[in-house]
Amino acid sequence: MDGKSYFKARKSAVTPSGRISYVEQGRGPVALFVHGVLLNGYLWRHQLAELSDVRRCIAPDLLAHGHTEIDAGQDVSVTANAHMLAQFLDALGIDQVDLVGNDSGGGICQIFAALYPSRLRSLVLSNCDAHDNWPPDAFKPFVEMVAAGGLADTLKAMLDDKAVYRSEQALGPAYEHPEQVSDDTIETYLRPFLASPQRTRDLERFVNAFDCRHTLAIEDKLRQVRAPTFIAWGTDDIYFPVEWSHWLAQAIPGTQWRVEFEGARIFFPEERWLDFNRDVRAHWDANPASQTDLREPLAREA
Repeated sequence: MDGKSYFKARKSAVTPSGRISYVEQGRGPVALFVHGVLLNGYLWRHQLAELSDVRRCIAPDLLAHGHTEIDAGQDVSVTANAHMLAQFLDALGIDQVDLVGNDSGGGICQIFAALYPSRLRSLVLSNCDAHDNWPPDAFKPFVEMVAAGGLADTLKAMLDDKAVYRSEQALGPAYEHPEQVSDDTIETYLRPFLASPQRTRDLERFVNAFDCRHTLAIEDKLRQVRAPTFIAWGTDDIYFPVEWSHWLAQAIPGTQWRVEFEGARIFFPEERWLDFNRDVRAHWDANPASQTDLREPLAREA
């Protein structure tokens, strides 16, 4: 599915944090997919398409990302995004979810799991921020560029010449095969950030708020999360080395299994979606939803 087709299917839900844009596919127990920085729900298009036979798969756009609409003063920190997810579920009348996260979205999932454990049916974490590795050292030059006011020009450069996005100086290191990332995908991820000056400022505020204090603050509660947890990790990630998968496996008592994707990088759920989906499906099969999760969804979206 290309970006235009994906976002034609989008819906929105009004929450106290803003009007949250999302795309969903399937019926039954809900699986909530959380993307990371500089992306949007399109990251999860292969999961929505292929796992919708067993779950109502929902991929929201985070605060300051995609087509989600917020007030200029809205808190966009990662903790605020975790609270937004709870508000979003309330707006859709959803009690519990199978939560899946990647990159900073995986960090947000940890915060959500710690703060809202009763809303978690199961958890899947792939390469993501954790503990005091936020932002990771390899991402700090980007954070410094944003703090210096260079975000708008950088976004424009990557959109004007997609080779810049795929380069080692930009997002190239996030992909095992950056040369295969389509122009359409790059447009789908980045163009919304330039839709208005506020959208660009919102992303600036999101990046400027990166601070490991958010994950450190919930660590005691994270160590009490007993929801069935699966940790999938690409081994060739300059941002989140594989030792962080071991840290998470030890920190979360609900961890049932940990898998390494040899040679994969941070965005492997997009690149190696067949293998990732197989393992996620196996995790869900091993931890089936109860019959109370199978009721019809409440029609409360705006």
